[in-house]
Amino acid sequence: MVIDRRDDVIHVHTALAAHHLPSGRITLHPGPGTTSETGLAHDLLAALGKPSLLPGCFPGGRQPAWEAAMAWMTALPVTRLTVLRAHRLTARRTMRLLRLKALTGIHLTLVCHRPLLPAALHQALQTVDYSVTADFDAARRHYYGTPVAEPPRVDEPADPARRWLTLPSLDRLVSYDSPRPCADPCTPPPIVWRHRPPPVPLTAPTAQRVAHRLHAATAHPRLAAAIAAALFTGASLQQLATARPRDYDDPSATLALHDRARYTDGCAAYPVPPWAGVFLRSAACFTRLISGEDPELLAAPRDRAHLLRVAETARLRPPQPPAARRQGPVGRVEWDWRERQEAEQYEAIPARRAMPSRR
Repeated sequence: MVIDRRDDVIHVHTALAAHHLPSGRITLHPGPGTTSETGLAHDLLAALGKPSLLPGCFPGGRQPAWEAAMAWMTALPVTRLTVLRAHRLTARRTMRLLRLKALTGIHLTLVCHRPLLPAALHQALQTVDYSVTADFDAARRHYYGTPVAEPPRVDEPADPARRWLTLPSLDRLVSYDSPRPCADPCTPPPIVWRHRPPPVPLTAPTAQRVAHRLHAATAHPRLAAAIAAALFTGASLQQLATARPRDYDDPSATLALHDRARYTDGCAAYPVPPWAGVFLRSAACFTRLISGEDPELLAAPRDRAHLLRVAETARLRPPQPPAARRQGPVGRVEWDWRERQEAEQYEAIPARRAMPSRR
């Protein structure tokens, strides 16, 4: 706990300057005029560089913003959280932050811009061990960590905002195969690509761009993880929806998808590339936090419209048809182009067989 007795602007400026997500430091400046726990969760998501609203429908109409924020804080390399204007926090909002600290193990610094702690903040802090300082140098060490040393800043990848990334791995995302999750315990073997070629691994620069775009496109862990999984598995949304929390093994970096009827390559475990691990870890944590509401690890088929909207927000798309063969207006992504190509090829086979011989 930092006591800023005179509400000195240097505390605010220093704490905000310490905010740098790649270095694991987050500074949260709660929005004025809000006292709700959900509002604080939205502020936290914004501090994590994410949209504050989660797309989709949720049981009871309650948006699981805190669960999403805690899931991302667990998965991302965040080690320090500084909260300004802590004297305005209600006891319930303070308890939310303390539970976040207990779950993630982050170093939590609350900055009170008053000579004395308000009653609500004092009451909430009685449940934990904490220390108090009014010294600016000590406070700065809390904002930055000890020793105070600013590491080299990692530049974001040069990535024009309006440039599409065309990724062949997304070709089958809207495929209408119909695999279902296995009802009995299933330990799939490593994937053996028999019926389709494996997706081409993303290059390091492309993977960096994809991860950066997904982080900025949505706060929903499942939707982000589903798109990431589609890129390294080449699977459809129907097959991605077969994954359950037990199907992601973080230590071995594998994701199991199920297909007992063998629409594609059967039940199999896919290696998770390092860039995608943060999305799978966030989805796994999110699913545990909202357990009882929904068993899927990734997006479900009913989330299709939201999933495609997130992909388009991130400017990610499969290969598109030539202009002469487009069925929709210019600028609209055609997700079923590969499906239409295959259907046309199948329809052409009987016609070729029916052609009279030239002999």
